[in-house]
Amino acid sequence: MIIGAGAAGLTAALAAHEAGASVRLIEKQDRLGGTAAISGGVVWLPDHDQMAEQGKSDSTDAALAYFRSLDHGEMDEEVLAAFVSEARQMLSFLTGIDAIKLTMMPDYPDYYQDRPGAKADGGRSLDNELFDFTSLGQWSDRVFHNGPSPRMMLRETALGGGSGQVDPAELQRRTEQDLRGWGQALVGRLLKACLARGIEPVLSCGGYRLNVENGRITGAIVERDGQQEVIAARQGVILATGGFEWDEALKHAFLRGPLDAPASPPTNRGDGLKMAMAAGASLGNMTSAWWVPTLAVPEARWQSGETRNMPVLIERTLPHGIMVNRNGKRFCNEAANYSALAGAFHLFDPASYDYPNLPAYLVFDSQYRERYPLASFMPGTALPSWVAKADTIEALAEEVGINAENLPVTISRFNDFADQLDDQDFARGKTDYDRFYGDRSRQGAGASLGSLTKPPYYAVEIRMGALGTNGGPKTNAQAQILDVEGKPITGLFGAGNVISAPTGSVYAGAGGTLGPALTFGYIAGRMATKRLNQ
Repeated sequence: MIIGAGAAGLTAALAAHEAGASVRLIEKQDRLGGTAAISGGVVWLPDHDQMAEQGKSDSTDAALAYFRSLDHGEMDEEVLAAFVSEARQMLSFLTGIDAIKLTMMPDYPDYYQDRPGAKADGGRSLDNELFDFTSLGQWSDRVFHNGPSPRMMLRETALGGGSGQVDPAELQRRTEQDLRGWGQALVGRLLKACLARGIEPVLSCGGYRLNVENGRITGAIVERDGQQEVIAARQGVILATGGFEWDEALKHAFLRGPLDAPASPPTNRGDGLKMAMAAGASLGNMTSAWWVPTLAVPEARWQSGETRNMPVLIERTLPHGIMVNRNGKRFCNEAANYSALAGAFHLFDPASYDYPNLPAYLVFDSQYRERYPLASFMPGTALPSWVAKADTIEALAEEVGINAENLPVTISRFNDFADQLDDQDFARGKTDYDRFYGDRSRQGAGASLGSLTKPPYYAVEIRMGALGTNGGPKTNAQAQILDVEGKPITGLFGAGNVISAPTGSVYAGAGGTLGPALTFGYIAGRMATKRLNQ
């Protein structure tokens, strides 16, 4: 029995089926795919075959060295090694049953390029090929989405290093044939492979409680159509329910700092975490998340009414813009990788007993506005009223509530650095990663650095969000969930954001969540079928 039909759960279902088990896959929502379905769908995997085919070298040792250099004590060596060593087998397995179709993005760099084992020239991040949603038949409208379907592969967009342009005739063809990329393609292919094997997810099935008999997990009690139902699972239960970033009580209980604007679906409310805790699970990495700065778009709402928060990946890295705090001062390299950037946002000032960098503000000028998009608002289109605008920097500061004395001084200092292409405060634009999301029509640090000199000026509030949490029940290398004494809870497995992440709090590169999620889904499906706990 697999609880949660996202990328990890779908993979676990396939792995268990191919290993000989009968599979029951349930999902509390009326659509499946969860966070993976609305993501970019990129998968980070070390030492895979496509790297060698394209002349790039990698090894499990290099990947392990990379993670070890970033570890602050939150990684389990055996669990980490299981991800690194099994990733290639997972990819081969899913590719071999036509459940995944990935292409390496050759130039997408790892996020921590100065560390041993990092791949500054890319190769570990893989993108999904377009997938034909009409092939899903009646299931084509049961994959979760949050707006217009992506008709491009991520590597064709600015996020993946592309131009963001597709021939209009080709785009029309993709629309007419319902070809989708990104996370939609990832989930669509996994779902099609499940359906081909008779694995039909049971939707709108929630209210979970684990069944325990003589110390063994034997299934779960669920609610469907207003009725309770007991589902037996002779060989085990796999939790794949996602994180807890939308549950206020769990966030306040565990996270190290504010997370008030998640970028994930509001269905991630810690169901699996609560089930695991009730079963006596040991917890790990609970203070952390897959952090990302976000921008709230008030007019964009989830089906359940919550405001959608958009990850701010490109906007903060482009020339002619900076991020400042309420005091009107820069506090970080705006172009740094989004997950690690949370450390700057979570700085705590004991004197004021507050987080001085939350909220932050993205400030930009008309040069930026004429060249680059802000969220979905393209150059030349009207900006919404929640984007502040003023003819002077001082007036902008007054309107937004930023220190009006400091902001002009901060911008003047930054402009000097931008003119010299040398950010002496935070080294913005120095690395390949800084420049990857910048304006790559400009050379060197100029891809990210540009002065703010042309009025009117603009500002928008930036908050701390996450793509999901990465703490939860601890597992061993076989994806078995462990109790407080470090022993396997018989019959209970986990994969995805519900568990303590195999890579700790380290977001290794683009696709850093989905690589471990798919791999541990694969491990959990196989290991549950082998009934290792008996």
